[in-house]
Amino acid sequence: MRKESTLCYIEQDNKYLMLHRVVKKNDVNKDKWIGVGGHFEHGESPEECLLREVKEETGYTLTSWKYRGIVTFVYGEDVIEYMSLYTADAFTGVPIECDEGVLEWVEKDRIKELNLWEGDRIFFRLLDEREDFFSLKLVYNKSDVLEYAALDGIPMELFDVINPDGSKTGVVKERGVAHREGALHATVHTWIVRKNDKSGYDVLLQKRSLCKDSNPGSYDISSAGHVDAGDETLESALRELREELGIEATEDDLTEVGVHRGKFEAVFHGRLFKDNELSTVYLYRKPVDITTLTLQESEVSEVIWMDFSECRAKIKNKSLPNCIYLEEFDMIGEKLGILSEKNI
Repeated sequence: MRKESTLCYIEQDNKYLMLHRVVKKNDVNKDKWIGVGGHFEHGESPEECLLREVKEETGYTLTSWKYRGIVTFVYGEDVIEYMSLYTADAFTGVPIECDEGVLEWVEKDRIKELNLWEGDRIFFRLLDEREDFFSLKLVYNKSDVLEYAALDGIPMELFDVINPDGSKTGVVKERGVAHREGALHATVHTWIVRKNDKSGYDVLLQKRSLCKDSNPGSYDISSAGHVDAGDETLESALRELREELGIEATEDDLTEVGVHRGKFEAVFHGRLFKDNELSTVYLYRKPVDITTLTLQESEVSEVIWMDFSECRAKIKNKSLPNCIYLEEFDMIGEKLGILSEKNI
């Protein structure tokens, strides 16, 4: 079944006009908060549908609007909907009661608190961060869980939102949304080490690419990354080693050290970034020649070896630009026998 529709977010005084769908019993959007809009009537253009639906649902006549994007929805195996997404910033008329639900002006920074479709959270992010026209594809399963998202034809990263014990909540969020909201998600951290004659071990540090969305240009764990929705930690750690450094490792090559909870907030590239992660930490001890590594340019600008004790001191006194948690680094030291509880 193919459908075509419009959706509009009317804005005023840093608020969006939101529709709480609480009226119809068999409404696919039941209890959700969405914008105003509806399906095309025969022969309508997107703008004709937009103006008619807004008038019918709100009483307003739009006088200024912008076509922001096209959203392709795939629901299960049967429903495909192409939705023209608009924002509007001027209108005339007197508000009316809506037979679809309850209309309410909501502060933009409170939108994330509402009961939204996860895909809607993605295009709210895009409406906030982009001025150009975009094409977004969203695929949901019959349980209303987001399974796939692509922006301008490029797949987007999706994460399982997890509980503090690591169990999955059943919610899946897009990477950018997860870091806007600070949703707890799983990551993998692999530390590559080699023996030396100083503290006992060197650690391999990667320098993050300047285009990274957090901590650009900082020194970081040897290899690290997110666990994609549906994936497990060990397979994710092996994938990150391969993608970031070109290391083809096996499950037997990694030693699990433990789990670390990390959390911080900071502004990068003018945007607030909220990290909230549960990281499974691994050790990799096989020989590595850094001159033969294949670095993923979008993630890693360089790699260096550094003595463990020297690195720990630099992390502690902040003389090395880095985004390493000292507690996690000490987990590695304890596992290697360099640190004990009494000399940390």
